[in-house]
Amino acid sequence: MSVNKQEQATGPAVDKPVGQAVGPSAGQAVGLPVDQSVDQPVDQPVVRASALRLVLASPLYRGATVALFLSGLGMSAAAPQIALFLVNDLGGSLTAAGLFYLTSLTAPVAGYLVGARSDRVGRRLGLFRLCAVAGFLGWAGIGLSTQLWMPYVISAVVLGFAGAATSQLFAAIHDQGTAHPNASSDGVVAAVRMALTAGWVIGPAAGSLLASQTSPRTVFLATAACALAQIIPLGTLRTPATPAAAGHTPQSPAQRPGTRAMLPLLAFTALYVLVYAGEPIKYAYLPIYMNEQLGFPSGLSGAIIGIQPLVEIILMPVAVVVARRTGLMRLMAVGAALGVAANICFAVTGTATGLFVGQILMGGVWGIFAALGIIVAQRLLPTAVATASAIFLSSTALASALGGVAGGVGSAVIGLPHIFLIPAVLGSLAVVGLVSMSRSSRDSALADFTG
Repeated sequence: MSVNKQEQATGPAVDKPVGQAVGPSAGQAVGLPVDQSVDQPVDQPVVRASALRLVLASPLYRGATVALFLSGLGMSAAAPQIALFLVNDLGGSLTAAGLFYLTSLTAPVAGYLVGARSDRVGRRLGLFRLCAVAGFLGWAGIGLSTQLWMPYVISAVVLGFAGAATSQLFAAIHDQGTAHPNASSDGVVAAVRMALTAGWVIGPAAGSLLASQTSPRTVFLATAACALAQIIPLGTLRTPATPAAAGHTPQSPAQRPGTRAMLPLLAFTALYVLVYAGEPIKYAYLPIYMNEQLGFPSGLSGAIIGIQPLVEIILMPVAVVVARRTGLMRLMAVGAALGVAANICFAVTGTATGLFVGQILMGGVWGIFAALGIIVAQRLLPTAVATASAIFLSSTALASALGGVAGGVGSAVIGLPHIFLIPAVLGSLAVVGLVSMSRSSRDSALADFTG
């Protein structure tokens, strides 16, 4: 049975007047500011139900929620361990460990290829499963690596495609929400996204505990198992052969969005990269700083790492409410400023309290960007939502590469803990860019919404 048939309970598709899109835009559904040039308002009835009720009623939404939790759990368990593994187990230098994140440069290319293919054929879940298998093979390969070069090659060649799994799930969720309009559709996106964050709440502490009792290799094998287990919650659900039911038809090469149409999305994504670049620096060097220079026990280190996603998941629904009053881009500029303050805490405090404060501030950053970022990206390129999702979500890999270069150079030049001043500078640039976007005429609806 197709996903479309299994999810009639989420509400029937409504008839639309000629020339109008089906249902309200995702941004309008929760009162978010929307770029009017790409997402016009529509006056027509939609089904109303709570986001939680929609998630529980839909096999697709439920499966995606569990799958993203497993993804967040595995990735967050492995992220703090990779630098320690490269240095302690494979004999790499701190600079080499930081440069590991350069392997992520392949992920945006892989994500774009997968997203473009998805927009052409519409088989979101089939591509999702292939990407999940790639994640299993990649992390298992890293866990079994015996030479320093092996994790670098595996990450560049295999894990680049694994990262596209999440974007395919969000594209499938978007298609379902478009086919069955509901005033809480964006609440569904936020709820499913919160499951990913929930995995990141548990993963760092669990990974630290598992590594202390066994080894980082065991953590990577557990991450591989989580990647493969993402397939299970979705069972045998399949998307239609073409996405016509979701409000658009498959694209031919000539119909793919051009560079000009993608400029707003690319500009927003570039600023997101500047904000996110501090994450690989933090995950590479904050555990080393806490363990080797500050002498924190593994439990305390894991708690400091884990407090960020806990704050994030609490603040995500708050961010949606605040965005209705402040405007989306203004709120994101505030979020980027919180990131600047967090990295300054990492650089200058040198105490557990200071690091906790920094992580709490960082939770505010990602509470804002995690709740709202994917919705904005899809609104900025509504004719190719899988491509938009892939570009935005894979930009974290590009940010990892930027952070890896900055961290590798910074660790050799200024050392710990002053290396955290580098992401503070990058975040300051993002603040300027987001403020500028909030004032631009093209994004005025995003900036000025006050509903």
